[in-house]
Amino acid sequence: MALERALADPAVEVVGLLTTLSEEHERISIHGVRRELLDAQVASLGLPLIAVALPTSCSNEEYKARMGATLRRCKAEGITHVVHGDIFLEDVRRYRERNLASVGLSALFPLWGEDTASLARSFVDRGYRAHVACVDTTMLDPSFSGRVFDHAFLNDLPAGVDPCGENGEFHTFVSAGPVLANPVPVRTGQSLLRDGRFQFTDLLPA
Repeated sequence: MALERALADPAVEVVGLLTTLSEEHERISIHGVRRELLDAQVASLGLPLIAVALPTSCSNEEYKARMGATLRRCKAEGITHVVHGDIFLEDVRRYRERNLASVGLSALFPLWGEDTASLARSFVDRGYRAHVACVDTTMLDPSFSGRVFDHAFLNDLPAGVDPCGENGEFHTFVSAGPVLANPVPVRTGQSLLRDGRFQFTDLLPA
């Protein structure tokens, strides 16, 4: 939805997408989504991808070094801002702004300050489709992992869990919606608990 807002803003020219990947497993960092699903999503979005490869158990220093090198190349190519989907975590926003400022870039937060309950419902109503790829079981029951992010999912969330997962309760993969030219067919595979805390559900091309 942050991308959709940026694309609709006449003051913004969106020129690409940025994500991090595990260089060992070829999966999106934190979310655990396979590279082939990412590539299908990127193709449907019709924008070039910059993927920053990160080592297993990446330290904050290594993350900043690799991301910084990538962002400096972006700046050299004329990019001035990086769009983020953060909604209300002030410390995360300051962290992003500080890191970008260190390489001469600025941040944009199209969804900042919005009510997450309304935003989550709007996501579903506008035709977006997503699957929950990962759940932090200290905040949400592992049975939510692998579910479709729909009104039933939102109705079932316990009190205290943010409807957009803004506190890290869950992470999703978006397979359809207004910004995607074509849906990305997805099916769910096996689920696995890692580090005694994170329940991952393997999402597979359908």
